Amino acid sequence: MIAKLGDIAEFTNGGAWSDREYTETGIPVVKVTNLKNGTVDLTEINYIPESSLDKYGRHLLRKGDLVIATVGSHPNLVASAAGRATIIPSIAEGALLNQNALCLRTNSEILHQGYLGYLGKSDLFQGYVKSVGRGAANQVRIALGLIKEFSFDLPPLPTQRKIANILSAYDDLIENNLKRIKLLEEKAFLRYKQIAKEEKLEKHTLSDFGDIITGKTPSTTIADYFGDDVPFIKTPDMHNQIFIEHTDQMLSELGAKSQEKKFLPPLSLCVSCIGTAGVIGITSKPSQTNQQINSIVFDEPKNVYFFYALMSQMKEQLDALGSNGSTFTNVNKNKFENMEVFVPNQKTLNEFAEEFEDLFKLILTLQKRNNKLREARDILLPRLMSGQIEV
Repeated sequence: MIAKLGDIAEFTNGGAWSDREYTETGIPVVKVTNLKNGTVDLTEINYIPESSLDKYGRHLLRKGDLVIATVGSHPNLVASAAGRATIIPSIAEGALLNQNALCLRTNSEILHQGYLGYLGKSDLFQGYVKSVGRGAANQVRIALGLIKEFSFDLPPLPTQRKIANILSAYDDLIENNLKRIKLLEEKAFLRYKQIAKEEKLEKHTLSDFGDIITGKTPSTTIADYFGDDVPFIKTPDMHNQIFIEHTDQMLSELGAKSQEKKFLPPLSLCVSCIGTAGVIGITSKPSQTNQQINSIVFDEPKNVYFFYALMSQMKEQLDALGSNGSTFTNVNKNKFENMEVFVPNQKTLNEFAEEFEDLFKLILTLQKRNNKLREARDILLPRLMSGQIEV
């Protein structure tokens, strides 16, 4: 049967509140900027006091909700595009949805919530919402009324359940692996904090431990500089992945060779230093970055594990270092390489590497496993939704 989305789902816009209402603890707030890579990134989160729940309770999220970013960039910028869809995972259940995003839930016996979530990610729906977006390249807005007008062929409820169960099995495995990765990362952070508290630390600069490389973007007027050969890392690529396995953009071999001195070997540490400072990631393969990122190529590669934990705590210092009296952070290469850090002796660094090298290797293995699960799910999704594969 042909159904109109506005007839079988309820729509709740994200809530609007002032920055003055945010607190250090309370109910987490999911902003449109937290919707990254198909999931919810809670690493940079604001909170609303629990006393405000009576006022804002209608914006609480449930696991399985479909959330659509109604404001964002042009569809070509996939990571921040207006219309991108997120199925709320368990880690974001009970959070509040902020403005510029829309929560969709079934309100009909003929529409399964799990199916609705994957409908939002389907090529059919994504093509529609991005076609009705209006605005400039960096500020596209999608009207609620137009989303309600989306019409589609709705299969019988048993078929919807089967499709949702097949696809959610992949997402459940992905979410479990992400939880394992978080626990492993936290173990490294706890050991770092113990060392920082109990060991004698020495003052160094970052350049004492390796070469500092500031990234660069090859000429965008030469199309042949971009292809599928070398990962080209930007700050959004470092969200939700400790090892930078996937990037939205790749360089060709020609493009990478045009700036050969910008190559980063595996086990380099990338740190965002312009705009949003303090986002970090580890290279897993030869890569290059754009100019917003400074990277450390370590003299002793295994030091990357300790410095990953250390630099994860340095956002405030980076913001202060790059403030220049303005709200826009800019930590240039000179400031970054001369940034002071307090580090234990090499013996302790070696012991940390020995203790956590296998842990980080397991994290990389789990990330690779998740990438394969996503690939398999994304191959199945359009075929199941279009009826190409019968269930």
